[in-house]
Amino acid sequence: MEMKVVIIGGVAGGATAAARLRRLDERAEIVVFERSGYISYANCGLPYYIGGVIEDPGALTLQTPESFFARFRVDMRVRHEVTAIHPEGKTVSVKNLETGEEFEERYDKLILSPGAKPAQPRLPGVGLDRLFTLRTVEDTFRIKDFIQKNHPRSAVLAGGGFVGLELAENLRELGMDVTIVQRPKQLMNPFDPDMAAFIHGEMRSHGVKLALGYMVEGFQEKNGGVDVLLKDADSLHADMVVLAIGVTPDTALAKDAGLKLGLKGSIVVNDRMETSVPDIYAVGDAVQIQHFVTGQDALLSLAGPANKQGRIAADNICGGNSRYLGSQGSSVLKVFDMTAAVTGVNETNARRAGLDADAVVLSPMSHAGYYPGGKLMTMKVVFEKGTYRLLGAQIVGYEGVDKRIDVLAAAVHAGLTAIELKDLDLAYAPPYSSAKDPVNMAGFLVENLSKGVVKQFRLEDVKTLPRDGSITLLDVRTAQEYARGHIEGFRLIPVDELRERLDEIELGKPVYVICQSGLRSYIACRILAGYGYDAYNFSGGFRFYDAVNNDRRLIESAAACGMDQN
Repeated sequence: MEMKVVIIGGVAGGATAAARLRRLDERAEIVVFERSGYISYANCGLPYYIGGVIEDPGALTLQTPESFFARFRVDMRVRHEVTAIHPEGKTVSVKNLETGEEFEERYDKLILSPGAKPAQPRLPGVGLDRLFTLRTVEDTFRIKDFIQKNHPRSAVLAGGGFVGLELAENLRELGMDVTIVQRPKQLMNPFDPDMAAFIHGEMRSHGVKLALGYMVEGFQEKNGGVDVLLKDADSLHADMVVLAIGVTPDTALAKDAGLKLGLKGSIVVNDRMETSVPDIYAVGDAVQIQHFVTGQDALLSLAGPANKQGRIAADNICGGNSRYLGSQGSSVLKVFDMTAAVTGVNETNARRAGLDADAVVLSPMSHAGYYPGGKLMTMKVVFEKGTYRLLGAQIVGYEGVDKRIDVLAAAVHAGLTAIELKDLDLAYAPPYSSAKDPVNMAGFLVENLSKGVVKQFRLEDVKTLPRDGSITLLDVRTAQEYARGHIEGFRLIPVDELRERLDEIELGKPVYVICQSGLRSYIACRILAGYGYDAYNFSGGFRFYDAVNNDRRLIESAAACGMDQN
């Protein structure tokens, strides 16, 4: 008798599992129940449809039930909601949302791919007409229709993650006044606060107002729009509000069926994607996974892992032995003209996970400096002290960011140390890279630290440096750069004059050195070391220090006067 597989949820994980099952078993009966009207749609493209970048709504739907059946002979039933799972009898209860008809469906194997639903805070006013969430194609059409009919001039977005930022950009492109409000004092939690500063700068430069560190307490209809009520601050008024404050696993079915649950009610699975109940598998945003770097339980709502998990569940149902090794959260985001990308664990979360983390910050060019059009990127590579195990990386810049993060993601997965990045043989031609690729440069930096060729001090150390003359603070940039801005207490001796002016620097005192990017100050540290000085190089340079400090000032002054002044 042919095997019958029922799949609940037909987006990333469910659709992938269905297609893989068919490729491995031509005779299996495969039924997918999807409660929305769409299967296999491009979640990540939804904000770009609202902004008009993607013009054809059909482009969002990668497959239709008809095309899926024609290609894979999978019975895809949209507008069908599974209302209960009965593991003891191996059936599910289903409701046809078009007709109201209810029926039971038998299975031999069951795959749960219910995804996650937008977190709906229990706040006054959450049901208002001008309040939206963005998760499904239907949500997208609702927002698009509202904009086309009502021509809103302003929007408040509650939440500064991927969806919030992509939506902010697309609404700005439509000419709307956009404010992002959220409780954390930074956008994009996968990034450390110092790296998020560059994302903030790009958002502000395109007119997006940031209200960071504010707690939303509710919503009220007022003057034909919505007031967003904030704790201890004036309310924000807008023509429309979108809640983008994150998602929670949609697992009521799994809970009622007695499956073991984990973080935030997510479904606990093993590395074969099997749940605690025999013959039931689960994949995608609803499952608890292991973080590849920390080994800790985690939730990650990303399409890449969901697709891989769907494939793994299908392999195992068909008698294979595929394993999911965990996710390292590799992701990339378009922020207006910028690209921001991350892999592995950031420094903040590495320390939270009990790892003894350190990092290097560098500002390499996207390609050879002598070839026109090169752009600076800011790169932070996080590693474990002592072992130099590569823990993660964050990059913010323009061209070439995505390929560097993918190299670093592969290096994390392969278990390379941060030092071994120097040995990677990466493709070079002047329009694309430099003979020493930014990834190699990070490896050279960490190697220098490991061998004591250089010692560094970091952003958080600057404010604690004594200003009592017990150490020397040295800025080795040009006089013009110094005049444009410098850190108080740092005196100027340009690097090319350093050897001639060593008598101005007292031997026996530690010397803390800064330049614009960290390169000239490194050269200065080597010169000083050659003459017996104990020198420390500032990681990231004045450019990094200035960007982060300006951002912090703006956030704090906004908190003091009630809104981001841009």
